[in-house]
Amino acid sequence: MTKNIQRKLIKIKLVLTDVDGVLTDGGRYYSTTGEFMKKFHVRDGMGVNILLRNNIKTAILTKERSKIVKIWSKNMNIGHLYDNAIAKETFLEKICKDFGVTPNEIAYIGDDVNDIELLKLVGISACPHDAVNFVKKHVDYVCKFDGGKGAFRELTDLIVVSQFRNKTKWY
Repeated sequence: MTKNIQRKLIKIKLVLTDVDGVLTDGGRYYSTTGEFMKKFHVRDGMGVNILLRNNIKTAILTKERSKIVKIWSKNMNIGHLYDNAIAKETFLEKICKDFGVTPNEIAYIGDDVNDIELLKLVGISACPHDAVNFVKKHVDYVCKFDGGKGAFRELTDLIVVSQFRNKTKWY
């Protein structure tokens, strides 16, 4: 990791994340009545709580409308869920206002082409290892882990280690 990335990580006050392909592996399980299940990684949920215990807020920004995501975000203490977000970059001003932050104090992790414009506007941008190649060209950091397999937690750990280098108790 470069010193430039570490300088950016130190400023982060809000971690914003996409859902499908980041918090999940991108798979969707359907029944005859529609969306039925999504699988989230338990370490990503712990990452949310580690951030909160260190006064770093979290939010979800997704183009989907999903009861499953609403339930998960509530259970994980996510600060806010912005759903039905088609042009994600248009939410940046509202997010900054809602959380009292500037764009350079936001980390965003996304995985697909609809994330690129927002990834270009935030303080630190990241994507899972299995994100589409075009996205990888537009981010500060490509995670070693895939979406739904700990990529969000990886970003969490980078932020916490950068900001609290001498902290021995994370939780």
